[in-house]
Amino acid sequence: VFSPRFQVAPETKAVMKWLRSIPFVLSASLHGGELVVTYPYDYSRHPMEEKMFSPTPDEKMFKMLAKAYADAHPVISDRSELRCGGNFVKRGGIINGAEWYSFTGGMADFNYLHTNCFEVTVEVGCEKFPLEEELFTIWHENRDALLNYMEMVHRGIKGIVSDKFGNPIKNARISVRGIQHDVTTGN
Repeated sequence: VFSPRFQVAPETKAVMKWLRSIPFVLSASLHGGELVVTYPYDYSRHPMEEKMFSPTPDEKMFKMLAKAYADAHPVISDRSELRCGGNFVKRGGIINGAEWYSFTGGMADFNYLHTNCFEVTVEVGCEKFPLEEELFTIWHENRDALLNYMEMVHRGIKGIVSDKFGNPIKNARISVRGIQHDVTTGN
């Protein structure tokens, strides 16, 4: 995702270090300019291909996470194709990031590849730079969807990996049959 030629800003490096130091499992990046929820990969497996579906091994989980947000959002869940973001109605208001447009260096891809954190990108509205008086409405349109998304942190398998004495094992690799993407235990 990050090539040696890719210049990483100091604040990006700080966030990357922070993500590696705390065992986050779920995050969302909020953007403006469209009304859709995207999920990894954002960078196409074939960089010369535009709009190419590039799923992760956890495609089903990412779709479930994205749908949890989209279904709880009053405008994204509106079935009208004439509204802002209406071109994503037939997809349920979600799309694989690379299938929409491919780009390198995204946080969702970084999180998936280098941490245990699953991240989606939420395009909160069709205005790239909304006016101050529009922010209250945008917040209310996204509040319940954000809460619904955060509740998804309780999905999946939870537990403590411990040795025979009951001591937690740090950095134990956890594999799930059929998914070629391991996670590791935290501290």
